[in-house]
Amino acid sequence: MLLHQTMNIQVLPEHKLSSVAPLKQCNVEKKEVELILVKDQNGVQYTSPTRPEDDRETWGKKIDFLLSVIGFAVDLANVWRFPYLCYKNGGGAFLIPYILFLVIAGMPLFYMELALGQYNREGAATIWKICPIFKGVGYTVILIALYVGFYYNVIIAWSLYYLFSSMTRELPWLKCGNSWNSLNCTDPKSINGSILGNGTSYAKYKITPAAEYYERGVLHLHESRGIQDLGLPRWELTLCLVVVVFILYFSLWKGVKSSGKVVYITATMPYVVLFVLLIRGITLPGAMKGIRAYLHIDFKRLNNLEVWIDAATQIFYSLGAGFGVLIAFASYNKFDNNCYRDALLTSTVNCVTSFFSGFAIFSVLGYMAYKHGVDIEDVATEGAGLVFIIYPEAISTLPGSTFWAIVFFIMLLTLGIDSSMGGMEAVITGLTDDFKILKRNRKLFTFATAFGTFLIALLCITNGGIYVLTLFDKYAAGTSILFAVLIEAIGVSWFYGVDRFSEDIEKMMGFKPGLYWRLCWKFVSPAFLLFVVIASTLTSSVLKYDEYVFPHWSNVVGWGVAMSSMLFVPCYAIYKFLSVSGTFKERIAYCITPEHEHHLVAEGNVRQFKVRVHFCAF
Repeated sequence: MLLHQTMNIQVLPEHKLSSVAPLKQCNVEKKEVELILVKDQNGVQYTSPTRPEDDRETWGKKIDFLLSVIGFAVDLANVWRFPYLCYKNGGGAFLIPYILFLVIAGMPLFYMELALGQYNREGAATIWKICPIFKGVGYTVILIALYVGFYYNVIIAWSLYYLFSSMTRELPWLKCGNSWNSLNCTDPKSINGSILGNGTSYAKYKITPAAEYYERGVLHLHESRGIQDLGLPRWELTLCLVVVVFILYFSLWKGVKSSGKVVYITATMPYVVLFVLLIRGITLPGAMKGIRAYLHIDFKRLNNLEVWIDAATQIFYSLGAGFGVLIAFASYNKFDNNCYRDALLTSTVNCVTSFFSGFAIFSVLGYMAYKHGVDIEDVATEGAGLVFIIYPEAISTLPGSTFWAIVFFIMLLTLGIDSSMGGMEAVITGLTDDFKILKRNRKLFTFATAFGTFLIALLCITNGGIYVLTLFDKYAAGTSILFAVLIEAIGVSWFYGVDRFSEDIEKMMGFKPGLYWRLCWKFVSPAFLLFVVIASTLTSSVLKYDEYVFPHWSNVVGWGVAMSSMLFVPCYAIYKFLSVSGTFKERIAYCITPEHEHHLVAEGNVRQFKVRVHFCAF
């Protein structure tokens, strides 16, 4: 029931609203009825506090939500980055800062986003009805999620291309002599420690069949002179990209009802494959040497600030806070769902997966070191070099190599698909909740989003596409996403208020968060994010791909990409301030007060302007 009035009316307390419309005399099924009072003053409409609308789509089953969150958080970085970071930064000793940052920052931020989405039942932009001046943060994270989709889908397309290429009796990266190989291509069997020498690691040796297949056979990097010389998209990769985009579209076009079923495969398959690869890996000669190197404890490494920076950034990116995905997923939960338990479970599963994947990776790296008579450090690497060069080369030497290659690239494909689904869902939910015309045409908008990411991604599958991908990877979701989550944490904890946020959680689950969580939200998490922002800025290096140093103008373009998302925060704040009427103080009040409490601003009762002296206020 909606009442529009221009006269002064009394806003009833929320617990008395049910008395406005008694149901005892009705012969119909009793349902909860709420009265929403809309007033218009100074050009601002506001309503009484209400429970979030009950007609929003929800997950079919609780397991759909859990698998979607796990599938998003557990991505390629869990396999190609964490194990190498752990090995490089003191092995088991690296787990100390990693677990510390997980407990004091990772889990609190994860919990905060799930609770925000579930209580408000809105996407990343409209959720800021709790503090309207921060709505620009929502647009920032939506744009970042869109940027990431541009190049992340390309990595999935590479995995699909490798999967198709693996369906042969002899893997194409096993030997030299193919059309893409150079004259310098060298049989891996002839490469050993004595040949490498001079500090050159095997992982950086670019003339092996596997390395040449990746850079010359797949990327055609040798046909480009740099980022200024891209060439045309490769038709083989274009077809793979089309398949990836269609998979994403048909997974998302019906909302969580469809995507919640896809994750039954994409979120569980990597665990099955990792377990199978681990069992096979530990039976290989040299496997134990690799695992011992992975777990070797060197506490002296903890004296190095770089180790702590690596742990902080890894826990942040691994959990996936700040991309709007957790907020979007949680917004489809039932109102009384226990998101506290979900946050603990899914964040723990994500980090355990990272650690577990290290055994599957380093058992094979130990085998590679054994075959070539080199140390683990000579074959250990991260990123695309690990999953598209080193690991495939190791697989190609095993009996039944075709089977193992197919299994491995299916794992990469499923790891990537559900993470990309999460990012695209954040964009779709965020914008459809903000613009109702898009919600009414969700299928068309989903197609437009998928097709748009496809068009931009074509730049990344040209001859010089790896340079574009590297630029996006460094700038699209680097400093900008850290900045966005820092502002988000400040907005929730200091402007909306930890005490009010705790009350929201109590309404959903029947209990308030403990003092530990409130302290983390108020002080520890913002301090952690500020540390990561400063550290990432100070340790930022020039843009490079192997030995290729990008021209200066490409760094300018990169910062342009980063600023294009970050500028939404100040620009929207200025727009919001100028769009409301009243004195300077009243405008500030309207900007930082939840929309359903704007009537309090007119009465001069602004919660944020009151000073509370007792410590337990938050």
